[in-house]
Amino acid sequence: MRSLTLKLTLAFLFVGLIGALLVAVFVGVRTQREFDQFISDRYRQDLVDQLTDYYQQNGSWQGLSAIGLRMADERGRSGYVRAPVALVDNSQVVVLGSRNYRVGQQVNQADLRGSLPVTVDGQTVGSVVIDLPDAAPSRDPYSPEDAFLVRVNQAIAFGALGATVIALALGSLLARAISRPVKELTDATQRVAGGELGHQVPVRTRDELGDLATSFNQMSADLATSNQLRRQMTADIAHELRTPLSVILGYSEALSDGKLQGKPAIYDAMYGEAQLLSHLVDDLRTLSLADAGELTLSRGLLPVAECIERTAASHAELAAQRGIRLEARAAPDLPLIDVDRERIAQVLANLVSNALRYTPEGGVITLAAEASGDRVLLRVSDTGPGIEPQHLPFVFQRFYRADDARPSNGESGLGLAIARSLVEAHGGTIQVESVVGQGATFTVALPAASQGLENPG
Repeated sequence: MRSLTLKLTLAFLFVGLIGALLVAVFVGVRTQREFDQFISDRYRQDLVDQLTDYYQQNGSWQGLSAIGLRMADERGRSGYVRAPVALVDNSQVVVLGSRNYRVGQQVNQADLRGSLPVTVDGQTVGSVVIDLPDAAPSRDPYSPEDAFLVRVNQAIAFGALGATVIALALGSLLARAISRPVKELTDATQRVAGGELGHQVPVRTRDELGDLATSFNQMSADLATSNQLRRQMTADIAHELRTPLSVILGYSEALSDGKLQGKPAIYDAMYGEAQLLSHLVDDLRTLSLADAGELTLSRGLLPVAECIERTAASHAELAAQRGIRLEARAAPDLPLIDVDRERIAQVLANLVSNALRYTPEGGVITLAAEASGDRVLLRVSDTGPGIEPQHLPFVFQRFYRADDARPSNGESGLGLAIARSLVEAHGGTIQVESVVGQGATFTVALPAASQGLENPG
């Protein structure tokens, strides 16, 4: 039995059947007992009157073999109902037996508690003991009591049968509702394992199975995206490596064949391409260490203003050559930050280099710092063309570019990706905001240290 649907259906059927049988048994037993009690309570005076008449007519209890009631059913047919009682004389000896009381049995006073006295001419001549637990009515076919109990038992039987059928139907539906998404998820996992990344399953419910299907779809989509990014990154790395290698190999071959004479300009070009290769390799290594959580940070308390001014000073000459004004502003009384000085300098350098690449002549690049709650915000703003809204979510991806023509500027294409990895390694966040035609602003949020504030002077 390997089918989950069959297992669940049988489980629901078994539970429904057991429940119906238990209800039928308990209701049947309880109904009979309550009906006996009803007969006793309703007709007890009639029983006493019959016994009184018998004693008056016979002068003793000799010859008494049974006592009962004549009752009529709903069709007017008369029936005989054996009363579930025992009769005890004044010496506490049973003269009329029942299931629990034998004729001639001596009973104690406790058994007579709740009995009905039989009085003749002012004297008590016996006691009627109600014997309900084991009393059984006669099986006279005309007995209204039997007819009532038969109808009750039939109703219970039909109810139990109906409950079983409903349990089977609902069990089948619920089993299919549970097993269907499980089977779909099983098939989907096999397809993903076979290489069909991104495969989705329908989300049919909003319960735990629906949450499982949603999580699977998200996982599958993330796998497809990661695989696509991995392929794209491999292609981009190959592209980035191909250009400097081609230049170096071309010059080397020409120099080796004697087609070119060695000149300082040629050697400078080869050296520049080799530096680009080294830069790319270093960037890739930094990213791989950050991804693996193995990036080593040499933390220390750093004044934010010092970090801003140092970055502005190192890029001032290049900004001047391009006709761009570079400004640095830091709010007073900023808290210190506990960071790796060189890594944070690398983050700001990458952001400023990116701003210099896109800011036109006459533009302005601003480095600013301010406090916000328990964090320090470092902002790098430019007055360049800005970033289209559809590109904003992807600017921190490796080798991402809004167009296919990457400028030949000696950059590895990993600056923003490295900046994000380094910031996150410090427990911070980095975001970008942009308005097309008005420039872009990159904001780095770093936790503030608790050891004090910078010297405002």
